[in-house]
Amino acid sequence: MTTRFPVAVDDPLRNAGWQPGRWDIRQAEQWADALRGHVSPGGHRHAVFPAAVEVWAEFGTLRITPTGPGRHLAPSPVHIDPLPGLHAARTFNDLGRALGTQVCPIGTEGEDEALLAIDAERRVYSIDATGDWYLGADFDAALSALLMGLVPAKLSAGPPPVVPPPESAGPDGLTDTRTG
Repeated sequence: MTTRFPVAVDDPLRNAGWQPGRWDIRQAEQWADALRGHVSPGGHRHAVFPAAVEVWAEFGTLRITPTGPGRHLAPSPVHIDPLPGLHAARTFNDLGRALGTQVCPIGTEGEDEALLAIDAERRVYSIDATGDWYLGADFDAALSALLMGLVPAKLSAGPPPVVPPPESAGPDGLTDTRTG
């Protein structure tokens, strides 16, 4: 057994057909070509870079189903195939611009409820109808978070709002808002 992943991740990976040393660069190159060749109606293109190609080569086509309960929430199955994100080039471009990096699709989470993305620095995200989520510093951490039911961090649209100091505070530093 490998020590790369916790048991709660290693078991589902092996059940899906993964093993150390798995590498299908031909499939990864086909996906890279498909993404590079796609242009959205608005002229958006996908960024393709080594971090994405490496995930596709090692984990591509796998449907990874959690085998245990989640720690904080229900664990999510993962499917590594970037083509469900093909027509979301603008979405990936927008996320990349907000993060100051390039972002590329790598697969889906759940029953195709969310798109998974990786950035040029290897960080992994989930994009769904409720927002954009940070899953981990690399694919291994993100896969662990999804299969183990760990709570992801929601990305915000900007810095938290600045709350101005109260105009008149009492000795305890609090303001009584009832009297104005």
